[in-house]
Amino acid sequence: MSEEERHVFEVVSTRDIYVGRIFALREDEVVMPGGKAARREVIEHIGAVGILALDEDDQVTMIHQYRHPVGRRLWELPAGLIDHAGEDPLEAARRELVEEAGLAAEHWAVLVDLTSSPGFTDETVRVYLATGLSTVDREEMGEEEADLEIRRFPLGEAVRMVLAGEIVNSQAVAGLLAAHAVRAGNASPRPADAAWPTRSIRFLNRLD
Repeated sequence: MSEEERHVFEVVSTRDIYVGRIFALREDEVVMPGGKAARREVIEHIGAVGILALDEDDQVTMIHQYRHPVGRRLWELPAGLIDHAGEDPLEAARRELVEEAGLAAEHWAVLVDLTSSPGFTDETVRVYLATGLSTVDREEMGEEEADLEIRRFPLGEAVRMVLAGEIVNSQAVAGLLAAHAVRAGNASPRPADAAWPTRSIRFLNRLD
């Protein structure tokens, strides 16, 4: 089927239900194949970055923190939100690596880009590979950060944890498997300033 023959999912109406600091909820009416309109609830998200910090011994830095929506602590990569529309995602990653892990990195590359859950949100996440690590002072930013546990795992052990269902955070799963592929010589990371055409920008545009 050519692009000209494919159905166009036209939005015939839209309304905001909630607009907050880091996301908005809207309701769209979308024309489906056959001509009927269907309602779709969409969460617009500010976007985020994750960092796979890998030392010279192939140890990856992970954090263990409580996530209230799932009611338990999860092993994750250092990560955080892009603060504002004009913030460079790489600069956001540098900031989060310092704040959450007390690390700075000399070398940066893009490992993988994610669309977190496209069934209901446009949230996108860029996961960076950070190497050439050095320790810096980490300032505890609040109660959640004070509760973080920081630990280093051999990359191979972290991949085993993914496949065993012990690491389930999507950024961590994707980042660890991508880093394993890179270290095995099966793939190459992209430059740190690589284009990000799938980045979610609709909520950021609300902030301008």
